Amino acid sequence: MESNSHVVRQFIEEVLNQGKIDAAGQFFWEDMVEQAPLPGQGPGLEGLKGVLRGLRAAFPDMHWVIREQISESDKVLSRFEWTGTHRGTFLGVPATERLVTVSGMVIDRLEGGKIKETRIIMDTLGLMMQLGVVPPPKA
Repeated sequence: MESNSHVVRQFIEEVLNQGKIDAAGQFFWEDMVEQAPLPGQGPGLEGLKGVLRGLRAAFPDMHWVIREQISESDKVLSRFEWTGTHRGTFLGVPATERLVTVSGMVIDRLEGGKIKETRIIMDTLGLMMQLGVVPPPKA
């Protein structure tokens, strides 16, 4: 049986980095729960796939890297960073052609070798500053 951290790493490589969104079902249960959904994210696996398709459309060259990972019992915490060029509308922001670097963490809880529950905390404010939507703080 694969380790939980390996399942998470395979999801990142195949689904996020290679863009194989329909393969998400190999890594997530159909009734998975997103504890911190993005605006407009629907429930379950189909809701997750919708968000991932939107991300991929907005940042077609996005690439995720795990910087640290901690696995204990049924949970895996991954500190990540992703980069991409903003080439499509994302959260209502039209394409800017800007290259962004976004960091965050995700906690996944697995059951039977698949992710049942996830919660992602991403630096959305930093992303919006990089896209020019929010001005950077004044020094």
